Amino acid sequence: MYDNIKIFGNDEQLKKLEESKNCVFLCVLSNTDLSKIPKLTGAGGPEFTTYTPALDVEVILRNHAITLPNIASTDSEDLSAPSPAILTKSTIDLLDMPFIPVNAGLDVAPKVPYIDLHGTAGRDIREAKGVENATEIFENAKEIGSTISKITDHIMIGESTPAGTTTTQAVLTLLGYDVKNKVSGCLTVNPQELKNEVVDAMLDSASMNPGDLSNDPIKAVEIAGDPTMIAIAGLMVGSNVNVTLAGGTQMAAPCGIVKALYPDFDFSRISVATTSYVADDESANIVDIFNQICDISIYATNPKFDRSSEEGLVNYSKGCIKEGVGAGGAMLYAYLKGITVDEYMEKTEKLTQDNFE
Repeated sequence: MYDNIKIFGNDEQLKKLEESKNCVFLCVLSNTDLSKIPKLTGAGGPEFTTYTPALDVEVILRNHAITLPNIASTDSEDLSAPSPAILTKSTIDLLDMPFIPVNAGLDVAPKVPYIDLHGTAGRDIREAKGVENATEIFENAKEIGSTISKITDHIMIGESTPAGTTTTQAVLTLLGYDVKNKVSGCLTVNPQELKNEVVDAMLDSASMNPGDLSNDPIKAVEIAGDPTMIAIAGLMVGSNVNVTLAGGTQMAAPCGIVKALYPDFDFSRISVATTSYVADDESANIVDIFNQICDISIYATNPKFDRSSEEGLVNYSKGCIKEGVGAGGAMLYAYLKGITVDEYMEKTEKLTQDNFE
């Protein structure tokens, strides 16, 4: 169908997305104190991760950062790359796609309009402190999912949550899934050992064993999660239209939560859209994680950034960043709607030059 889109599963939801007349992009934002742990995430560096979600959506909607002078780049060992918000912005601009930020729980809110779920930011799960008001966030997100469904035929959900792969590993571990050394990350060298140490500390603090909360996902989020995952779970449950989860292994957490809450939930109207950089990540295994949870198709898009004239974009193909802010889903939608690889590349290079040089 498209030589740069790899399909894991079937193409049913791919066709539904292609046929969509008015897809709406929701970008769920939150913070977790885990992002302040050195070398756990490269999403702006430990001193800037609190600002990263706000900056991401400010650039997408206003063409420049507002909360801080500049949008953060991601530093990974000796490589640096522009925020994946730039990748998503390319699609939003090229297709004039509706883009709505959703505040699930932030320490620093963006200085642009957003939907507020009245959540509190995630804390340090090493102390068994994840999300204080998970139930409230979930119920509010369900209402938003239901409401947005009345004005669109397809909802695409992205996220900006630094350190979210670690909270994903933690929550899925409590739910009983085998995810150790399988979640991806934005650094070229995935800090799996550090992630494992964080999860082990959470289990010790909570006096829990893997799988102890397989029937209580809300408590799992309260102990080990972040606001984004419970918000996305609520959006999925509330939606009455097809949903594309635009992201990598982080999107497995909301699926695991929904599966535990509603064992008979119909995942046939849900799909995952990520980048080839996540799908090809040898330090992770996105397909195995999702296969444990539910029957869901994954679409992995290759923007062919190895051919780019911008070094920062080339670094994506070298394992830097890989995904975020719904980039995989956004670029997939662009290609499905007739934007060529070269057109998308040209737009993304121009945005990179405008924001990072």
